[in-house]
Amino acid sequence: MLSLSKLAVLGLGLISKASAVILQNGQVRDTYFPDTRLESFDSSAYRTYPRNASEISYKGRWDSKYVSWWSAPGIKFGYTGQTVAITFGNLTTDRVLVGYRIGGLDWIFTNITAGATHLLVSPETPGASLTGPINPWTFELRVTNWAYGIQIDSVHVAKGEKLIKIPDYGRRIEVIGDSLSAGMYTSYEGLSSWAYGLGAGLGNTEYSVTGYPGICAADQDCWGNPRGQVHQWFHTSDTSWRASQIWGDNPEPWDFSKQPAADIVVINIGTNDQNRANNVSTEAYIDALGKIIQGIHGKWPKAQVVVMSLWLGFYQSGNTYLPNYPDGWVTEIQDLVKYFNSDRYLREPLIYDGVTKKTTRLRPRKKDAPFVHWFNTKGILQHNDIGPQWHPTDVGAIKVASHLQRFIQIKFGWELEATGPEVWHETLYWNDESGY
Repeated sequence: MLSLSKLAVLGLGLISKASAVILQNGQVRDTYFPDTRLESFDSSAYRTYPRNASEISYKGRWDSKYVSWWSAPGIKFGYTGQTVAITFGNLTTDRVLVGYRIGGLDWIFTNITAGATHLLVSPETPGASLTGPINPWTFELRVTNWAYGIQIDSVHVAKGEKLIKIPDYGRRIEVIGDSLSAGMYTSYEGLSSWAYGLGAGLGNTEYSVTGYPGICAADQDCWGNPRGQVHQWFHTSDTSWRASQIWGDNPEPWDFSKQPAADIVVINIGTNDQNRANNVSTEAYIDALGKIIQGIHGKWPKAQVVVMSLWLGFYQSGNTYLPNYPDGWVTEIQDLVKYFNSDRYLREPLIYDGVTKKTTRLRPRKKDAPFVHWFNTKGILQHNDIGPQWHPTDVGAIKVASHLQRFIQIKFGWELEATGPEVWHETLYWNDESGY
């Protein structure tokens, strides 16, 4: 068992760049992740499926090389037997942390070695022999970090066993954002983010998080990201250094036909545009946000779009705390929402394509129903819900996700269907003193 936190603190130099220390109120959390790498792999003992096997469902965005991108991408499949191993390709980020689980049991975390085979389920894995109530056994794996990724080479089960295709859930949600959505600085990053918690916490919902730290809505360099979401959302890969090494200046356009259309799209972008260091004008930001919404409406005409107000942290003012930049372009964003729900737009919608950069006005037709909604984040977060690096803590992420879930339930009639399985990992905090 490997304690990443202790090794990182001691500075033993045993951990690659794909590691971090988890802090709880400033104290180091001990984290023990099983070493699942196989030193040798006897293929004759396994039945092997290629990475393009129809039984394997890819969640989030994956390119034609079967490399994962953005925040919390994953795979899911059913299987028989008590053995699951995965061979990872050389384009895997070495030592990247992934979470995986059987059925509805808790997440297990392990570091992945590029080019290696990892035995993730064996008869000794907790829950491996439990046959119900989820049947067949299901296996799900998600990448935790937003900048790192994995490449799937092949999946293996025991000789004589098989993989089983698991149907997608009947509803689907997409989150478009930046570091706040991607999970930067939460304990398990993508798997502790509010965006992941929203999708997983709704239950029986497919979810995808196209969020990346530092990115702006406007198509310009922001904190080292060469492009903005008005461009990048239409492509498979994100704006990471890893993407530039694999795809250079010619990333693959995202094939929106790969997955069913999203029913709901949540947008939380603009914090980096708002930062004066990036020199994005109000006009440039609103234009980009508008084109993102036009792009969504073009790709997924029936999708409902939820635009979140920006939250920008807090500062101490005398004997209390106040929000930074309390305006956050509230008026401008609300005016944009009203425009998209106006007769002017709904009778002759404009759609935008971030690959061709073309805006097209559709011919006059029967007026569409309003589809853009405003979600006000004011009052959800307090100053201690924001960590020292200006991003939500785990508790802050849970609060945002929980409020959004209720909003979606009330606004769109989605029932909350997560009824037991873990969403956030290692949030079991309590006081064991029974009396004082």
